Amino acid sequence: MSQRFPISAFNLGLLLAIIGTGLFSLKSIFIKLAYAEGLNTDSVLMLRMAIALPLYLGVLFWLAHKQSVPDNLSEKWLKIAFLGFIGYYLSSWFDLKGLEMISAQLERLTLFTYPIMVALLGALFFKTPLTRKIVISLFISYTGLWIVFYKELSLVGENVPLGTLLVALAALSFSFYVLFGKQEIKAMGSVWFTGLAMSVSSIFVLIHFTIFNNYADLTITPLAWLWLGLLAVFSTVIPSFMISEAIHRIGPAQTGIVGSLGPIMTMGLAIWILNEAFTIWHALGMLCVVAGVSLLSYKNK
Repeated sequence: MSQRFPISAFNLGLLLAIIGTGLFSLKSIFIKLAYAEGLNTDSVLMLRMAIALPLYLGVLFWLAHKQSVPDNLSEKWLKIAFLGFIGYYLSSWFDLKGLEMISAQLERLTLFTYPIMVALLGALFFKTPLTRKIVISLFISYTGLWIVFYKELSLVGENVPLGTLLVALAALSFSFYVLFGKQEIKAMGSVWFTGLAMSVSSIFVLIHFTIFNNYADLTITPLAWLWLGLLAVFSTVIPSFMISEAIHRIGPAQTGIVGSLGPIMTMGLAIWILNEAFTIWHALGMLCVVAGVSLLSYKNK
């Protein structure tokens, strides 16, 4: 008779964090490939969320039939809408716009510093201690980011400062989402919260495109549809649920440590698929950023 060995909640959370991190690491690559097919920030963001929205709504519909609706949901819509706005609409727009101007490697490293921003915002809004380890982590991480930024100036060109600033704003916006969304994730569960927040953000994206763009001007090649489909399903919908559930099961600190693999994966893929330049300065900067954020995650364990 064969015995069953059920996976523990922690190990399942760890597995979800690893797979989710790997899928998220592909995001910048798919976006760059879509840009190469003639699409811009607004069109990629709109098509990404237009493909993803029915999937999120389908998950919510399934949840509504399998589980009870979270308590006081009608009273939380304003907060969910705000978090969806800053966490995935505003943050995604800044991120994609910045990615038009900088390499996927610099973009991923800049985004990766958001846990440090969360710690600083926590000290600012919730009076959490600003410890020496947070300061050291900030110094190490942003030293590494500066090394890569300075090298990119000579490789990419004059748009690097603006592109990096936009991605940093994306990280800051997402930091507010993480900081203020923790309580709601705990209260209603990660799947409910992610489905609702991402659905709301998708609606904001569609409204944005309708106001500032013309649907008739869209020209989408078959290859662009492939990259957009992969981006929406495998680098948006699936990992968004995986990472939220990982945070729920093993906590943000452990999830953050696993997330340290993300920049390494993205940089490897950018070199392999996009033929981006990689120098000793990129390697040194990556090590500093990953070490700094990992130190912060370890501190929060």
